[in-house]
Formats: sequence, structure tokens, C-alpha cells
Amino acid sequence: MTISLSKNAMFVLEKRYLKKDSNGNVVETPEELFARVAKSIAAADKIFDSKGNVNKTEKTFMQILTNLWFIPNSPTLMNAGRRLGQLAACFVLPVEDSIESIFETLKHTAMIHKSGGGTGFSFSRIRPEKDVVLSTAGISSGPISFMNVFDVATETVKQGGTRRGANMGVLRVDHPDIEAFIESKNDLGRLNNFNISVALTKTFMDSLEKDSDYDFVNPRTGQVVKRISARNIFDMIVSSAWQTGEPGIIFIDRINENNPTPLLGEIEATNPCGEQPLLPYESCTLGSINLSNMVTRNTVNKKRLKRTVHSAVHFLDNVIEINKYPLSRIEEISKGTRKIGLGVMGFADMLIKMGIPYDSDEAVSQAEDIMAFISQESKSASAALAERRGNFPYYKGSVFDNPATPYMRNATTTTIAPTGSISIIAGVSSGIEPVFAVAYTRRVLDGKLLSEMHPIFIKKARDEGFYSNELAEETARTGSVQHIDAVPDHIKKLFRTSHDISPVWHIKMQAAFQKYTDNAVSKTVNFSADATINDVEKVYSLAYKSGCKGVTIYRYGSRSGQAMSIDDKKGVSVKVVPRPRPGRTYGITEKISTGCGKLYVTINSDQQGLCEVFAQMGKTGGCASSQIEAAGRMISLALRSGVKIDAIVRQLIGIRCPSPSWQDGKMVLSCPDAIAQVLKKLTNSDFVERETMMCACPECGGVLSHEEGCLICRSCGFTKCS
Repeated sequence: MTISLSKNAMFVLEKRYLKKDSNGNVVETPEELFARVAKSIAAADKIFDSKGNVNKTEKTFMQILTNLWFIPNSPTLMNAGRRLGQLAACFVLPVEDSIESIFETLKHTAMIHKSGGGTGFSFSRIRPEKDVVLSTAGISSGPISFMNVFDVATETVKQGGTRRGANMGVLRVDHPDIEAFIESKNDLGRLNNFNISVALTKTFMDSLEKDSDYDFVNPRTGQVVKRISARNIFDMIVSSAWQTGEPGIIFIDRINENNPTPLLGEIEATNPCGEQPLLPYESCTLGSINLSNMVTRNTVNKKRLKRTVHSAVHFLDNVIEINKYPLSRIEEISKGTRKIGLGVMGFADMLIKMGIPYDSDEAVSQAEDIMAFISQESKSASAALAERRGNFPYYKGSVFDNPATPYMRNATTTTIAPTGSISIIAGVSSGIEPVFAVAYTRRVLDGKLLSEMHPIFIKKARDEGFYSNELAEETARTGSVQHIDAVPDHIKKLFRTSHDISPVWHIKMQAAFQKYTDNAVSKTVNFSADATINDVEKVYSLAYKSGCKGVTIYRYGSRSGQAMSIDDKKGVSVKVVPRPRPGRTYGITEKISTGCGKLYVTINSDQQGLCEVFAQMGKTGGCASSQIEAAGRMISLALRSGVKIDAIVRQLIGIRCPSPSWQDGKMVLSCPDAIAQVLKKLTNSDFVERETMMCACPECGGVLSHEEGCLICRSCGFTKCS
């Protein structure tokens, strides 16, 4: 059997999922990968029924995988049937208020990251900065200092892994260090291995609505140490999120209102992307149904969807059983609650196939209908499994412990999780996000530029007679078709991208899915670059009123290296701070003739675009060499401070020295002029235009998109969230 996969899908599979030999050569086909996974996961049936038909289960799993109807989370695809065998995507670990607990958790974190998982923590139990330390008569350094320790450890462990360790740091809004926590990532060089979220309580939200004060509570003593305006703290959160996209917010009391096993304790933290609230030592077992492939004749095939849901629940329950957990405590708790998270991908593509614009009431209605159906059928499938295999061990005292639900195999069944890599494999839009770009240009390994266009858009454009190569090139410049006259209005409505859709519709869609989702919904609310702080505030308030469990926002271009301070009276003042140089950059070196000799100009990029220039003149030394080095350093500083390339070029081009030269029919007036010409040449290419405007993937040079609470490359599957 041959699976039909896109070039991007094959690239991602070969890079991240298929088996390789000791020399790094791929030794597995996609068909063999799916067969390996299906066989390994189906084998769990033997644990519960020695006479069970494992072959039949294997064929069922193979069908939903090869038809791209359902795909499990990345660790399952990577590790099922292999030596490592760690199949869970994310974990939450406890952080207690002692050095012993903190560093025990740090050790466990390293073990989890080594196995390919991401971790979430609440640092809310750690005593605040400058609080007393009784054992030494010293003072505490506070939770943020320990977050820095976890960040450095993550950076060290991830160097050798195929999946990057990622963390979520949560702090309660009533912790005395919350102000420092809110602004902890405004310096873009700090905590790069963390997403951070503020846990907002009902008390805080009530105080905010009443415009009153609330209590800061020392977690060591339980005593109130200060009362402060809820409005002031909320304004800090909104302002910081507007600047950098962080912190996110989670409504922690709402999450605990939906805690299925309250006798086990309160939920304090989530996984790195925020969609999976977990108790300490719980793990998440996730997978997503491809809604695009559930459409037949412009309508959702409910019969196929039901069959897929039941097979997927069976699959994920088996994953829990055969997973090789990194810690015995994690195995105990995970098998005790048996939480699974069945989600979706390709929702935007489903709407396009059905002729429904994403930002419409009809789309919101479809979201509720689809997720209600998946929720109902997943509970039915879990109950059927429980009749044969037994209820989850912590069923007693859970929300299901009543005559109406005598059987339930899994404490939760639904989660809308990020689908970055697996949606590329399936060839569909991510999760419940809108289409990120109708077309874009990506740089492949040999340095060539390839234009990628949405396959359904191509079909519709050809069917309606407006497709052309010029259309593809024009669309790739911005990713949107809203400004292109050749595209009919009804097509524009269907292909509105993340940045074409207003933030309010993002929240409406998130709330529609959350209504029928046990856990939470991973989604990014996209804002245009000119969005105001007030716009962000409105979205946060709407999310709370709409029943969401959390919010992640990203304002276009907000991580450009500008540190902004907000003054209610004076407005916005901008202090330009160069972003730090990462450990690894990539780029090109070009040779250019000058009057002083051959000048070698190297231009490097990081995730956010061009970041540095090095120039070297053959064997020359002394004054000429130092001046060239100085020019490179200042250009690099300007690039990392967000100065536009055109502005740099304008300052350098035309500078003359006594010895001009010629290259390729153009006069090179000086070394600074030569550097400017190399920059100008790149500026006119798609390479710079796309990477500077939309952020570049550090691995393949493709476009990074802010989706599902994370940075994702749709070209190679790179993600900053594990």
C-alpha cells in the first residue's frame, strides 16, 4: 500500500520520524512507519484479552493511520515499536518549597526531556524573593531565580535530542512575585526554553470587575502580605503580552471546576502549550482526527467520523498501557487516571471544502456541532472499553462516580492540542487555526526557493479560471489573497488567513471548541502589528466571559527586539534593545571585488531574520581590517535592534574611497559600499522579504508561524514547543 503524501510531509517524516541507520540514512518508508506504530499499539490488546483479535485491531489502526484520518502525537510516531518506547508528549511535575524538592524535580525534568517530552510546572509554592529561609537564616531568591536554573538545564539537555525540551512556567496571580514574573520575558534573551502563564483566580477576576484590590499571599505562611489593585496587575499582563506575546493566561479556578478527579488534588499547571491541565506526575496521551478527510460531497461524513473516534480512543488507551514512562511515579498516576486527549486538525480545510468562511456564525456553529459529536462518541467509546477492561483506577470519587456513568475508562477524552508536525504529515491546516498562509516561499536544503500554495486554493483557482504563475508569486509575498484583484470575492472569504481574521473571531472559535472539550484548547489569537493594548485587553475579557480556560496571543512583529515601556500619561516610549545573538545562525558568504582586494561578506540569520554581518579582506590587516570589523559590528547591532535593512543600505551605499573597482559591470566604491551592495542584493530577494517580515526557521529557512501557542515551521516541522 502506498500513502499519498506531499513533498513537505516526506521532508518532515525523513527528517524527524523515519528510522535511520548509524550513518543517518533513512531505512524506513512511511508505510513501514505506520505499520510499526499500528502493530506496536495493537499489541496492548493482549494485556486485556488473551483471546482478543490483535490482528483485527492492527488492521483497524493501520486503516486510520494510512488514510490520514487520525495521527497520534509525535512521540508515539517516533518511538512506538522502538527501543526508547516513550510515547507521551507532555508531563507536569510538582515544585515544592524546598531545595531538595526543586532539584529532585530538576533531575526528573532532565529525564523527561531526554525521553522527548515537555514539562509544565507551577512555581507558586516557592516562597517569594527576600523571604526568610529558616534553615540558614538567609533570604530566598524567589521562584524566578529557580526558573532560570530550569531554563539553563533544559538548554543543556536539548543539545543532543531529536525533540527539544520545552517548559511551561505558571505562577498564581496572588503570589507576591507576580509582577516580576509578568515581565520576566520582556527581555527576549531570558527564559527562552519557557512559555509562561499567569494563573488567574476567580477572586482576582471578581476584583478586576469591581475595580478593587486583592491579596498577595505568602505561600510559605499563608498570610496576606499586601493588597494591590487588580486593575494594575491586569494592565501589566496585557501590556507585556502586547509587547512580546507573553505571559499567557489560564483561568485556574475554571480549570479546577472541571477537574475530573478532585480527590487527587488541585490542578496547578499545564503542559508547554497550555491545552492540557494536569495533576503532578500526570502525562498526556494525545492524537488528532483529520477533519478535512471527514468531508465527503461537501458535508461531514458522521459515520466515518464516529468510526474514527472509536478507533482513536481504543488506540490512545492502548498507548497508556504500553508506554515506557520515564518515572515510576508518572506511570502510577497516568495509569490511575488514564487521561487521553483526542483532538482535531484540518478544521479550516474542512470549512473551505464545505464553502464556509472561518470568520462566520456558520463556522462557529459547525465547530460546536463537530466537537459535541466527538465528545459524545469519545465518551461512548471510553465507556465501552471500561465494560471490557475496567474503569480507570481513580474512578471512585471522580466526577463519573454515579449511576448515570457506571463505566468510564478514561478520566478525560478530549483535548485540542497543537498539531504542528502531524498536520504537515497529513497535509492539512493546524488544529483549529485558520489557514496560516495561502502561499509562501521556502528555502530547501540546496538553497533553492520553492513556492508552496494551498492545494484546495490551486484547485479552485484552476476550476474558476483565475490561476496563473503570477498569482502564485504575488500570493507568496504576503501569504494572503485579500489584496489581489484577480481573486473573486467569494474565494477571498474562504481563504482568509490567521492575520486576515479579527481577534474576536479567533476567540469565538476557541470558545466554541472549548464548550465540548474536557481539557483545554491550544490556539493563538493573532493581532496585527498596529493592534493596541486595549485590543488585547478586550480579547482577554471576552475569553473569560466566553468560557475559555486560557488565552495565548501574538501581535505581529512584537518580538522584534524592542523593549517598550508604557506610560498612561505620555503614551508609548520605545527603548531599542538589540536581541541577543543565538548560539547558532545560518547564512551565506559572498565574495566581492573592492579597490583594496577581495572582500568576503558573510550575512547570517536567526529565527527573526537577518542578525549579523561579518566582512574580511583577504590578508590585509591594520586600519583597513579594523574599520571593516567595526562596520560589521555596527551593522549587526542595527539588525538585531530591528533597524530596517533599507535604512542600513541607504547609509552605506555610495560611500567612496580613493580606490574604487568594478564587479559584474557595477562600480564598487568602497568596502562599506560593497557590504551595502551585498545587503541590497539580498533585500530584493524573496529570502530576505519573507524571513525578515515573517520570521525564519533556524533549521530550514522556512516561514515560522505563531500557531497553537507556539512557533511552528510548516516546511520542516521545527517547533519551539517540544
